[in-house]
Amino acid sequence: MNQDILINVTPQETRVAVMEDGVVQELHIEREAQRGLVGNIYLGQVRRVLPGMQSAFIEIGLERAAFLHIADLFEQRHHPNPDLRIEKLLHEGQTVVVQVIKDPIGTKGARLSTQISLAGRFLVLLPQEHHIGISQRIGNDSEREALKERLTRLLPADNQHGYILRTSAETAQDDELRADIDYLQKIWRSIQDAAKREPAQSLLFQDLSMPLRVLRDFVNPETKRILVDSRETFQKMQHFAEQYVAGVLERVVYYTGERPLFETHAVEGEIEKALSRRVNLKFGGYLIIDQTEAMTTIDVNTGGFVGTRNFDDTIFKTNLEATQAIARQLRLRNLGGMILIDFIDMDNPEHRQTVLQELSKAMARDRTRVTVNGFTNLGLVELTRKRTRESLAHILCEPCPTCQGRGEIKTAQTMCYEILREILREARQFNAREYRILASQGVIDLFLDEESQSLAQLADFIGKPIRLQVESQYNQEQYDVVLA
Repeated sequence: MNQDILINVTPQETRVAVMEDGVVQELHIEREAQRGLVGNIYLGQVRRVLPGMQSAFIEIGLERAAFLHIADLFEQRHHPNPDLRIEKLLHEGQTVVVQVIKDPIGTKGARLSTQISLAGRFLVLLPQEHHIGISQRIGNDSEREALKERLTRLLPADNQHGYILRTSAETAQDDELRADIDYLQKIWRSIQDAAKREPAQSLLFQDLSMPLRVLRDFVNPETKRILVDSRETFQKMQHFAEQYVAGVLERVVYYTGERPLFETHAVEGEIEKALSRRVNLKFGGYLIIDQTEAMTTIDVNTGGFVGTRNFDDTIFKTNLEATQAIARQLRLRNLGGMILIDFIDMDNPEHRQTVLQELSKAMARDRTRVTVNGFTNLGLVELTRKRTRESLAHILCEPCPTCQGRGEIKTAQTMCYEILREILREARQFNAREYRILASQGVIDLFLDEESQSLAQLADFIGKPIRLQVESQYNQEQYDVVLA
């Protein structure tokens, strides 16, 4: 599979599109004013300890206090002890070095851990540990053992830290691994020094900017080109690549085309599609994706797809096609948390099992951890995808001011009846000379046409005239009843 990575840079934001065989698979957006915090390390200060919840609120200099649960304390994660209580480890006013593991999402503050990890190109440094771990994506036992022995030989004799070998370490040379070790240890020493001299709530370490993280985290042997449309960013990426990822240097290309980079590769259109509820499938079926704060639901429909043999065959083929589209949409939209998929009902158990297997296979390319839990008793497929940052929709969109995030508005007829009830209620409370309805054009038009009789009947009942006035700035759900 050929992979290209496109990087569009403006002073306000950086956008990254990961293309596989010419199709957009992932979109990442980082805005300077809202740069993600995951990976940042702070000298936090305990604001409040909650023994009942076994958690604490930690001030790290943000608008909202961050959250630290006992499960994310280094002492508890590595020496599980049911008698170990958070109130014995933390107290108000105490300073503690913490790392952000989840960005603030919605009304929730950032989530923290006291287990520090620093990611390099091939290794992850675990400064508080002593063991060597290996990425789960490296499945061959003999290869895992060989990699572990290689790293052990390369570590300094006085090494006091733990490491995790990333998947990219499989193809790394010894000098590249040594460079990664030196780079990570240098960063850790600078963090330790800063923790001793900086005041509480200080930022001790900030993760790389998105273009540099692309070089560190996204590039793999399948990556053919990294196209970037900013000369300044291109030069920074070249400098970083020369120091830490030399094998990638020749693949970093400065894009000088006349048309915008994302437009040339049809990425802008994919962004618009990724914000839509409906996703059309190739053979006529479609998905409906609804994202809420609690979960994401995906409904699979046959649409206009007609199978060549029978209805069961049509359903099976639509569901199989949907597995690939769903895996792509989860990556593209960065949907996380609990996800429920309502595949079209299948009576054949073998079909159900095949669809589940194809879904798991399609999810295997996801860089984010995904757990497919299978069919529930209600026939829905339940899966979870690790959520560490906001979804694409939450970055680019906001709740509709008209419908207040419901995704729909009241009809003009509903509003007419609501206004009639309001006038009747006010007529019983106040002795006005007349009533004036201020509403949108659509609502007023309905009062002048289909609901004119209802309006006349109410005016006759209360014995007062009712006048109409169009307010062009009002949306369909807005209205006022003015008493004169």
